[in-house]
Amino acid sequence: MLCQAASQMAIKVMVLDPLENCPASALSYHHMVGSFDDSATVREFAKRCDVLTVEIEHVDVATMEMLEQQGVDCQPKASTIRIIQDKYLQKVHFSRHAIPLPEFMQIGDLEGAKRAGELFGYPLMIKSKRLAYDGRGNAVAHNEEELSLAVAALGGFDRGLYVEKWAPFVKELAVIVARGRDNSILCYPVVETIHKENICHIVRAPANVSWDIRKHATDVAYKAVSSLEGAGVFAVELFLTGDGQILLNEVAPRPHNSGHHTIESCYTSQFEQHLRAVVGLPLGEPSMKTPAAVMYNILGEDEGEPGFILAHQLIRRALSIPGATVHWYDKPEMRKQRKMGHVTIVGPSMGDVEERLKSILKEEGSDCKAAVTPRVGIIMGSDSDLPVMKDAARILNMFGVPYEVKIVSAHRTPEMMFSYASSALERGIQIIVAGAGGAAHLPGMVAALTPLPVIGVPVRASSLDGLDSLLSIVQMPRGVPVATVAINNATNAGLLAVRMMGIRDADLLARMSQYQEDTRNDVLRKAEKLEKDGWESYLNP
Repeated sequence: MLCQAASQMAIKVMVLDPLENCPASALSYHHMVGSFDDSATVREFAKRCDVLTVEIEHVDVATMEMLEQQGVDCQPKASTIRIIQDKYLQKVHFSRHAIPLPEFMQIGDLEGAKRAGELFGYPLMIKSKRLAYDGRGNAVAHNEEELSLAVAALGGFDRGLYVEKWAPFVKELAVIVARGRDNSILCYPVVETIHKENICHIVRAPANVSWDIRKHATDVAYKAVSSLEGAGVFAVELFLTGDGQILLNEVAPRPHNSGHHTIESCYTSQFEQHLRAVVGLPLGEPSMKTPAAVMYNILGEDEGEPGFILAHQLIRRALSIPGATVHWYDKPEMRKQRKMGHVTIVGPSMGDVEERLKSILKEEGSDCKAAVTPRVGIIMGSDSDLPVMKDAARILNMFGVPYEVKIVSAHRTPEMMFSYASSALERGIQIIVAGAGGAAHLPGMVAALTPLPVIGVPVRASSLDGLDSLLSIVQMPRGVPVATVAINNATNAGLLAVRMMGIRDADLLARMSQYQEDTRNDVLRKAEKLEKDGWESYLNP
């Protein structure tokens, strides 16, 4: 994917890989077959490069250091690779820079492991210092009796082990951070990573966490990358604990699985960004150009040909889903749990893309048609409000906007109202149109429970001719805004909802412009008819 990005930037990429038919071989300017941890091979490869960068951190760092001394431009720096390829050194380094981490300590024998258990408690995470990724090199001891088994599973103490206090996380987050040669730093939006059998399974962008948590996670990631040397893209993996702490798990000095979604979802993909950074071009805009995205890893479900068949079935389903893009890595060998490709789905809301992903993951032969997620919620306190609120639904039908209609009473079903309002954003609702009469508390209460825009429709009740509803809805306290239309004018509520969504939907905005043109032409036709026929004929055709 680096080579694909480079081809669009007129950058020639040479690849060093031990496999003759590695995926990058067909896309690179030149492919040199050889091991990236063989000193002589790396030295020969470096002679042909203006900049030497890495796509994997398990390289011969001593040779990189020697090459740097000889004037070879390595990005990121060899010192950074040395720190990161040893996870214990990572922890020590980040601890010295006051980065929040799970507590950790080095162990060299069983007695040391037991002391760690006494200090940190159980379960206890035991990790290999080197060559650990995708869950490999990690083992959990749930009690002291399991320590020996956990150590043996990792290859023994001679391999180099350390322990971490168990991190009681509720979510795993990640931030892709780009650092330029001028030390400028840009952070991509915080994402949530879902792991299955210790391998990244799904990435949600952006993460469904509060703004404060996003800012905290971004600050930790920024600080971590600031402490390292060299240019490039870095993936900072984080734990979010139940009490709101952000703890750094580990850092990768390269494009990462948690950033694959950026190809479709962001203005600058992580791959383009890495190239920009290492060659000294200005860093690109990292923000998302779509409201929501999910990335699903295509992992080998079986060995050999049966695994390829299953993967191709999933790809076929994905290609029928709006907003889905398939990336197939063309690896020559299929193995269980091997990353063979990924699918990214973009859409107007996280609820929408999640529903599309569910369609992709259905069994072969099931209906793969993507479910339509409502974008507008039309709610009312009673079915007696429906004759008014139906006009909002008619407008949304006219513009092709998916919506839902529900009865949600602020007074009779307050629990339902709370649940509806607090879950609307996550379900993909973008705007809520709330109709209410009398005391008319529904629009304001819903606005207090959701960050989404709420449009209030005062409904004319049996007394006060709807004026009580109007005054109730418009008299919201500061900090709880509700856009309010005229009494019984749900038509305008529907039109206002369409205009709001049109800010990020060019097609919808064009339809609104056409609607305005149509209403203008309708008035002009009526004016022409009145002038031509006179008022008496006009009223009595």
